[in-house]
Amino acid sequence: MLSHLRPALVFVGGFTLLLGLAYPLSLTAIATTLLPHQAQGSLIRQGERILGSALLGQNFTAPGYFHPRPSATAAPYDAMASGGSNLGPLSQRLIDRIRADVTAAELAAPVPADAVTASASGLDPDISPQNAQAQVARVAAARGIPPARVAALVTDQTRQPLLGVFGAPRVNVLALNRALDTLAAQ
Repeated sequence: MLSHLRPALVFVGGFTLLLGLAYPLSLTAIATTLLPHQAQGSLIRQGERILGSALLGQNFTAPGYFHPRPSATAAPYDAMASGGSNLGPLSQRLIDRIRADVTAAELAAPVPADAVTASASGLDPDISPQNAQAQVARVAAARGIPPARVAALVTDQTRQPLLGVFGAPRVNVLALNRALDTLAAQ
């Protein structure tokens, strides 16, 4: 019986070392060498201080900042609780939440869908250019900046789809709010 067990244990041990140690370490080394910023979480820094990640949304609620999409997580933008709400399109809870979000958003009709619906992960850092433009009046009034300058900032911060095809135009809320702080400081 030991003669049958030995090859199985060697096989399990060998693959554990190969797939559990060698493979992850080699991919980490390649990523750190070729894409160091991305391998470290795409962190956004101000000096030595980490402000956030370009890949995770943050819950901005002050009227002088652009607001992200609603978060599906219980504590807004909690990366440890990533996931959708799993509420179906006919769910009364979802309908009530969207109605409340439309009212709270205080945006002129039509309200962009991403202003009142969470992303699949609940942590999306980006909003649509339409959502950002719909918030321009509120942000400009709160900051005392001409709306045209704030709208131009949104246009400058809009990123186009990869190769013009993959994805949709998007605005990273953290990057936009940082650019807004820079504009306001001038």
